[in-house]
Amino acid sequence: MTRTSGISEPPGLYAISATAELSGFTIGTLRLYEQYGLITPTRTKGGARRYSDADLTRLGRITELIADGINLVGIRRVLELEESTAALRRDNRRLSEDNTQLRTERKASSS
Repeated sequence: MTRTSGISEPPGLYAISATAELSGFTIGTLRLYEQYGLITPTRTKGGARRYSDADLTRLGRITELIADGINLVGIRRVLELEESTAALRRDNRRLSEDNTQLRTERKASSS
């Protein structure tokens, strides 16, 4: 949804209790995952945690990895590698687009 100014509404932000209910994890588990660096909720000015839709997606991925028998340290590493891979794919796609554009410009200038 967009505002009349054309700026997108921010994604949903959830309190820790709502996040626990939505994710199926306990509040204590969410705090533990934060300590392990698996999730990093934003904080309000008063210090309360706020979880985003992206955090909920990440918690879903954590659930899958736990089901696969991976411990928390391993999960952190898997998530780091997945993020690195995604960043490299974005960079590769951008470079490929740049390369295509340069080839097109080179072809046009040599004609």
